[in-house]
Amino acid sequence: MGNRQQRSKQARLFERLKKLYAEMEAQYDRVARQIGLNCQGCPDNCCVSYFQHHTYVEWAYLWHGLRQLPQQSRERYCQRAQDYRHQCEALLRKGQTPKIMCPLNEDGLCALYPFRLMICRFHGVPNQVSMPDGSRRRFPGCVICQHKTAALSQVPVLDRTASYIKLAELERKFIKEAPHPLPKVDMTLAEMLVQGPPGFMS
Repeated sequence: MGNRQQRSKQARLFERLKKLYAEMEAQYDRVARQIGLNCQGCPDNCCVSYFQHHTYVEWAYLWHGLRQLPQQSRERYCQRAQDYRHQCEALLRKGQTPKIMCPLNEDGLCALYPFRLMICRFHGVPNQVSMPDGSRRRFPGCVICQHKTAALSQVPVLDRTASYIKLAELERKFIKEAPHPLPKVDMTLAEMLVQGPPGFMS
């Protein structure tokens, strides 16, 4: 596939991912409203959570957003990502789960908010996902959410299964044209920044 065709394909997939992200936001907002969950004034910060991400298409889309920033900003976030990675490695060697501010956090806000990854979008509210083997994984939400739902007789739950399926479909289409088999993605956002965009991405 020529570079022009590849860029056109990526653009179409990025538009589909953008639409899927909008659907995720609507799901999240609906459940958050039912619970009365609002991040404003929260003493905690989800951006210190140790998240690992698993798709090339989201990794590429993150870099698509990063490339729209001024070079100075890109360099600053990539340097922060390098520092983040070193700190995480030190904590993991000690058997500790890292709790370090995301390198993209700027004065409490995400510098690439429209391009943030799926896990960043769903974290906070109670959610669940049905696995291929028929089992179901459940997540209670953030600490503030758990406090708010403790007295509820029926807790609203966001089912992210359909979103996973749609994201998996986009991932298959995105990596289809890769020139060789790709290893599975299991990276923090910081590692995605340090490593640069996926190697086959134009």
